[in-house]
Amino acid sequence: MTLDSTDVAKIAHLARLKVADADLDAYARELSKILHLVEQMDAVDTSGVTPMAHPLHMTQRLRPDAVTETDQREAFQAAAPATEDGLYLVPRVID
Repeated sequence: MTLDSTDVAKIAHLARLKVADADLDAYARELSKILHLVEQMDAVDTSGVTPMAHPLHMTQRLRPDAVTETDQREAFQAAAPATEDGLYLVPRVID
């Protein structure tokens, strides 16, 4: 797929990006290269490839599931203007 400057201008408008008119042709060339690479990767037969979550065969080191901090809710809520039953009370913003 090849993009031209009008395509890039339309995409930039939809994405709410400000792109200078002088840069449209350069962006069109670079985006076309990216789309061409994606087309090449899409053409590769991957039917025998098992999907992986990560390219390296590693397991994640897990830390012990233990409480490491004390409950400081009272200290944090002491500075709040209004609290009730451990919750922060805020003014209603939607009627």
